[in-house]
This record gives sequence, structure tokens and C-alpha cells, in this order.
Amino acid sequence: MFIHQLKIGNVKLENNLILAPMAGVTNLPFRVICKEFGPGMVCTEMASSRAMFHNDQKTKRLFNTEGEKRPISFQVFGSDEESMEYATKYMNDFADIIDINMGCPAPKVVKNGDGSKLLLDLDKVKSVMETVVKASKVPVTVKIRKGWDKDHIVAVEVAKIAEEVGVSAITVHGRTRTEFYTGKSDWEIIKKVKESVNIPVIGNGDVVDEETAYEMFEKTGVDGIMIGRGSFGNPWIFRNIKYYLETKEKLEPPTNEEKLEVIKKHINLAIEEKGEEIAIKELRKHISWYTKNLKNSSEFRNRMNKIETKKELENILEEYFETL
Repeated sequence: MFIHQLKIGNVKLENNLILAPMAGVTNLPFRVICKEFGPGMVCTEMASSRAMFHNDQKTKRLFNTEGEKRPISFQVFGSDEESMEYATKYMNDFADIIDINMGCPAPKVVKNGDGSKLLLDLDKVKSVMETVVKASKVPVTVKIRKGWDKDHIVAVEVAKIAEEVGVSAITVHGRTRTEFYTGKSDWEIIKKVKESVNIPVIGNGDVVDEETAYEMFEKTGVDGIMIGRGSFGNPWIFRNIKYYLETKEKLEPPTNEEKLEVIKKHINLAIEEKGEEIAIKELRKHISWYTKNLKNSSEFRNRMNKIETKKELENILEEYFETL
């Protein structure tokens, strides 16, 4: 059976489906919404160890987990040991798991030697992991890509280093940095990583529905699956996959009424956390994802992107969903 409890260090997850950490997406409101549909764990947006080291309050606010169900994985990125040690000690007080990002492909991250840039320097990979493991009171995990480019495929080597220094689990995204999110995720490399270490391996990349989740488990033998872009506007994905893998049957997709109810809840949570002005702007992308492929959705999105208050937003949502 593919769905089962997953133990990462001393932390037990109810199941082995995980919401991926995604900058600008997996904030508190989105995590709360997703958690209602049953992932075994959710992850924060990635935070900069240097920003934490310099006491940047905006960065520290990324770790607001008020009212959330546990466990939560807190993701940090950085490549200098001093700030990574500081960040780890800071997160020890409220993280269930600390995850090191060694996979982010964003230019502003890699230009400082962080994220997936680390995959070009395996000595540095080892040193950063050792620093975090030593400073951490909670299990440490690491998220990587297959490699930097086709000439630097290092996932298996990195996984072995991770196991050697005491990392509790590793997540592998089956693309190189140069591929960003294009092409197809290479599940073969994920399988090779799974075969090369004894710590849990979590597969990531191109799991977008029930069938792709089944395929990922079957083809790679991973211990768990991390879902990123497949959750955009679709927090139901966790419930649907879990049900399908347990029963071989599919749940009905959410009704428009259910969608509207979840969107409204998301709006309220976001305003509660960020205040109306910021929340409404940040919600635009989420509501665009929720309404994607619905009738006249592009016309609706054009109207929505000009709106600045909760009242207006709820009015046009009601109006739009009545037309469906």
C-alpha cells in the first residue's frame, strides 16, 4: 500500500503526502487550507538564513504558525555556516523539522551561492548539512534537485552525504537547475537515490493528480511524495490522491459551491494575517488558480485584478460563481 505513516527522525507523519515549500505561495493561510484536505505535513516558505541572522522581521514573520496543525517543516536557505547555524538555533524553538533548501533555481538565490548553486560544491553541501544537523534539536531534512545541469548530476552523491552526516530524510526534484520547471521530471534519478540510501526519500516533480501520484510511487519506490505546483488552486489534491491510492476509486471533483466556500475562507485567513490591503493583492494569484479553466475565467480575472477591498472581491466572486 502506497499511503502509510512516515517517520522522519522522531517525527511521525499521519501519511506520506507533503505540501512542498514554495516562496510566495505556502504562507500561513494556504497551509491551513491545504491541511484541511489531509497532507501528512506542510512546509513553510523558504527563509533566508542571512536575513534571520540580521534579525529581519519580515523574514521571521514567515514562521507564523498560529493555530496550525502540526507537524510543520520550516525551510531555510543559505550557504554560509555561521548564518545557517544561527537560523537553525532560532528555528529550534518552534520547528518540528528543519529543511535545508539546496534546490531553489531562482537567479536571486543562486547568485549568492545558495539553493541549487550548492550542488556544484559537494564539500560545501557537506559542511552546511553538518552545521545544521549539529545545531538542530529537531530532525533535519534536505531538498535538492537532480543536479545543476546535465553535466553535474549529483543527486545520488548528495543523498549519500546527507545520510552520512545525520540528515533524517531527503526530497529529490527530478530536474536540474538549468531546466527550472520545463521538460519532464526525471523519476529514474529519484529511484536511484531511493536505492542508494536508507533514510526516507521523498519524490517531487510532476505529481499533479491521482494517476501521477500512483505512477511516482510505483516507478520510484519512494517513501513519500511532495506536491508543489499541483496544489495551486487545488488543495483537494491531497484528499483525492489519498482516497484513490487507498480505494482505487476517484472522488468527485469539488463543486463550484465548495470552491467558493474555500476561496472565501482563504480570503478571511489572508486578511487576518496580512491586513486587507496586502492580502487582497497577494490573493489575486491564488484566486486565479482556483478559477482556472472555469467558464469566462480570464474575463473574471481581469476584473478581479483591479479590486482592492474584501467587499468588492466577495461581491464579484458571488456574481461570477452564480453564472457558472
